[in-house]
Amino acid sequence: DLPKGYQISQYDDPICYDGYIEIPTESGHKKIGLIRIHMEEDAGKSMHGMDGTLIDLNRCGIPLLEIVSRPDIQSPQEAYSYLTTLKQLIRYIGISDCNMEEGSLRCDANLSVMPRGSNKFGTRTELKNMNSFRGVEKALAYEAKRQKEVLESGGTVVQETLLWNEQTQTAEPMRSKEESHDYRYFPEPDLVDVQLTDAMIADIKKTMPELPSERLQRFIRQYSLSEEDGLVLTSEREIADYFEEAVHDFPDTALMNHWVRGEILRILKEKQLRIEQSPVSPGQLKELLTYLIQKNITPQTAKTVLDTMAETGEAAGKIIEKKGLMSISTPDELDTLIRDILQKHPAELEKYRQGKTQLFGFFMGQVMKATKGRADQKITRQILEKHLNSYKEGGDVTSH
Repeated sequence: DLPKGYQISQYDDPICYDGYIEIPTESGHKKIGLIRIHMEEDAGKSMHGMDGTLIDLNRCGIPLLEIVSRPDIQSPQEAYSYLTTLKQLIRYIGISDCNMEEGSLRCDANLSVMPRGSNKFGTRTELKNMNSFRGVEKALAYEAKRQKEVLESGGTVVQETLLWNEQTQTAEPMRSKEESHDYRYFPEPDLVDVQLTDAMIADIKKTMPELPSERLQRFIRQYSLSEEDGLVLTSEREIADYFEEAVHDFPDTALMNHWVRGEILRILKEKQLRIEQSPVSPGQLKELLTYLIQKNITPQTAKTVLDTMAETGEAAGKIIEKKGLMSISTPDELDTLIRDILQKHPAELEKYRQGKTQLFGFFMGQVMKATKGRADQKITRQILEKHLNSYKEGGDVTSH
């Protein structure tokens, strides 16, 4: 599907060869070998419909990078892990957004099966038209099952290209699969050689960003994170950048990790936004959590303020001041409030005295309700325990 009738591709001298990518699997990390990485031009796209076939030439001639892996992937699950690891690496380097829906990342998969214990590959088929990583996983599972059934029934697998149908969850034959000699390679006379010098390669290495695995290990070491926390925070370069900007010069890395992982990612999921579209900037989150660690607001209030920030874009300080959300931490003020609440609930108070101590949570809830979550929980708990213990021992609850 190229108007000039042929496709330009690297053949003898790929940009890269004999590399590998390390992927996580259920049994540990595994290296997937790379045969070659080469450039070629994109082709047009045939779109078949009830009224005939149309050709979309919008991407025709645009350079693409083709990454060819060795036959080291042994399951659809490993294929999914390989693709997600590769996508993460490509996005970290910044050479593509890897959006499969827009065509900036595509995957064709070759598959063959062999008898258990054998080391000879069977006849392979090629799968095309998968528009998601889960789609690749499903297509491979389908084709592996189909090939096994063919072989177990005494048949032979035909080397062909198959189109994955997402609606029917089946693969349909497209054409017989070509070998490399079928492509009829010949030199492109209008292209000159590109000479990559050692100096050019050294300059590229200097500009390479920190890669995902390197950043993960540094996060675990520098910020005292668990591997699980580190994996989430480094899953995307933009999330890692957000966290590092927010945690810079902030005294409590564990608190920042908790809020980025829990609250910021929750808001983004609810609003279906990427981290770079976050309505709360790293600086704004840092301001909010500064109020929290200085005990000017309670954790419950902080979550309420964060949700308001995400909706309005206002700064934490402005929201706290406007809504009067500063925490109540003065012992005298809380003591008076707690006495008043205990007097209003004599039945529950009597049950507590008789041993139903789980009602402590009820009284804490009443304090939080009365203060709209602004009461300092630690001081509230201390004062409440003092009064309830006194009452259990025969004392009285009176207001001042």
